[in-house]
Amino acid sequence: MKVSRLCLGMMSYGSPQSRAWILPEETAFPLVERAAEAGITYFDTADMYSNGASEEVTGSILRRLFAHRDEYVLATKVFFPMGPGPNDSGLSRKHILSGVDASLRRLGTDYIDLYQIHRWDYETPIEETMEALHDVVRSGKVRYIGASSMFAWQFAKAQYTADLNGWTRFVSMQNHYNLVYREEETEMIPFCLDQGVGVVPWSPLARGLLAGARKKDGGATTTRSTSDPYASQLYDESDYAVVDAVQAVAEARGVPMAQVALAWLLAKPGVTAPIFGATKPHHIDDAIAAEELELTAEELASLEAPYRPHPIRGHD
Repeated sequence: MKVSRLCLGMMSYGSPQSRAWILPEETAFPLVERAAEAGITYFDTADMYSNGASEEVTGSILRRLFAHRDEYVLATKVFFPMGPGPNDSGLSRKHILSGVDASLRRLGTDYIDLYQIHRWDYETPIEETMEALHDVVRSGKVRYIGASSMFAWQFAKAQYTADLNGWTRFVSMQNHYNLVYREEETEMIPFCLDQGVGVVPWSPLARGLLAGARKKDGGATTTRSTSDPYASQLYDESDYAVVDAVQAVAEARGVPMAQVALAWLLAKPGVTAPIFGATKPHHIDDAIAAEELELTAEELASLEAPYRPHPIRGHD
């Protein structure tokens, strides 16, 4: 399966009641239209975004924009709670089979191109998960399967389990990877390169940090950055040395910081399509422009020099 060089993350669209920065369908439509007109055909959501409303909005918008279902690649995810019951979350056979049917109904489509496990399930044997995922592929409800943030040994175990039993392998890894969080370069990305697995990083702009939306003194410049407490769990003051390096390159180039941060990620080995969010037209424009921005070896070195190792973050 081939995808566009960038993926539009649809988490920003759904129900404004769930989070202050989430846009309803009619506000989101022109943004997705702008992305599609620029050549983006890969769209990523999850069942838990806006408690299902993101899938509903995503399906509706894409049906309005594209004449044929095969013109775009639609990805969603399963794992996080979708209800209060003990079987309303995780990667058990029961939840995967129920979850895929619920996602198909909300998306209003006959099949999902890329069905991803949102996190690792420590309570369910990997054999049960991989067999259930294989069955949804064989049923025609899903074309390919992917995984998201986990340890490389876990991903290797899942792939080995699939190989051992003749089941469907994961074709992609949606991991936490950007200029201020590069721990994935140690094991996960080399493993993906070795195995021919596509890398589709989430949070390529570090939840706005690399776009200048968050300030070292705690200040914020956008609705998202003032109402996103998860960012404080992922990033801290030590990351602002990298932010300063991005700002220096951006100012020298005369381009927004977001373009520089995305251009760096697009230049990294193994990266297939970063997943970026957009709540304003210039977010789309900056992502498209980043595809054409070629950073010099000196610029790349200056961006990477301030990095300091982090604890593992983003697996929860």
